[in-house]
Amino acid sequence: MTLVTEQVTEPAAAPRAAHPLRAEWVRGFAPWAGAAVLLTVGVTLWAKADQWQGGWSETAGQVHSAMLIALPLAAAAGCWQGGRERRRRTEELWGTTVRPPLARLLAAALPVTVWVAVGYLLTVALAQLATWPYAQGDHAHLTLVPGDTVALAAGALTGHVVGRAVPTRLAAPLLAMAGYVCLGMVTTDLSAPGRVLSPTVPPFAGGLPVWWQPWAMAVWTGGLAVAAALAYAARRRVTAVLPLAAALVAGTLLAQTGNGLWHADPIARRQVCDTSVTPAVCVNARYAGMLPQVRDALSGVTDKLDSVRNLPVRWADHGGAPRAGEAVLPGITPLGWSAVRGRLTDPEQFAWEAVAALEGYDCPEGTWTARVRRADDAVEYYLAPTSTRKAIDEDDARGDTAQRADLRERRAARARLAGMDERTRQEWLSAYFAARADCDAKGVPAL
Repeated sequence: MTLVTEQVTEPAAAPRAAHPLRAEWVRGFAPWAGAAVLLTVGVTLWAKADQWQGGWSETAGQVHSAMLIALPLAAAAGCWQGGRERRRRTEELWGTTVRPPLARLLAAALPVTVWVAVGYLLTVALAQLATWPYAQGDHAHLTLVPGDTVALAAGALTGHVVGRAVPTRLAAPLLAMAGYVCLGMVTTDLSAPGRVLSPTVPPFAGGLPVWWQPWAMAVWTGGLAVAAALAYAARRRVTAVLPLAAALVAGTLLAQTGNGLWHADPIARRQVCDTSVTPAVCVNARYAGMLPQVRDALSGVTDKLDSVRNLPVRWADHGGAPRAGEAVLPGITPLGWSAVRGRLTDPEQFAWEAVAALEGYDCPEGTWTARVRRADDAVEYYLAPTSTRKAIDEDDARGDTAQRADLRERRAARARLAGMDERTRQEWLSAYFAARADCDAKGVPAL
């Protein structure tokens, strides 16, 4: 007798069904909204890369300024998502589900809200990476990022509520345009009431927010958005009072503090100097890495000024009027002009501007006699000749009789200064800088 054994195979486990809301997060409109924020803000920053790439403070300012475009875009994306059921004519079908209205609203609104925030954070990260290879000092400024991110998310959530409440396909573009115009007016009008309540208002140049400002801004914008969502969809609309009260407290704190929300960056008050030359060369500590190339750009000037007396002690970059014994260093900022991505764009022009600062160009207009102007021209040509100056001379050589005569006088003065022996020229330059420091036209030695 043969025994037959039969092997029983258990049925394979059925694949786990995807969560019904997964499509909203990964394949719906929400990822495209995040990509739109990333692309729009990224292109805006790329178009102005010369003005921020290489300075941490400038990068933070440009990223924050992009909120003027990103916030209306986020609100429009949320609004378009909010009107989806109306466009699909599935409002009644959704109304038959067992989920409460607030749960249905959040199921559709949260993916867009999160994705626009993610798109903005990715843009911030890419901007920091783009600046890092060229930064010359300071450190990354990320203080405003939390407040900006929450403001974007709040804009998307508020836009979603508007999209559900306003029965028109034009709600999204109209909301974007209205938001852009209103935010632009508040941002540019320094006297606008409640200006500090706008998340797009930039700090003053080189300024930093107090530590709690971004968090107060987050509570202000986020509280208003959550209150709007609860007032629209919650079963107990009275629950909207709590986030609304938090928003009003934060808004009151922001409004009452006013300009006290910003303070000067401590590093912007410091100087990094090279005292091995005369005058010493100092740059703002925010751009300390540029000191070697600034010194090299001025090396031709400082070499020729060796042993010359009555010079300012240093070239300094305080961002304001020079102090006693100082001359203004030519502007490294705003970026995009004299400096781009941590490099001087025209060292020759930079040196000429530094010489002009030594000459005391803040003297009254009456001290600029023809003799003084010729002396200034000779000093500039000797210390820092430029191709621009040579091009002007060529134009004057083709000009009228008066221009050609003036050119001959300038060239003669230059030749006399260059032809002096070393000691005589040092004495002449010492007397010249003493007279220019006192704005004494009569004391300028003749050439």
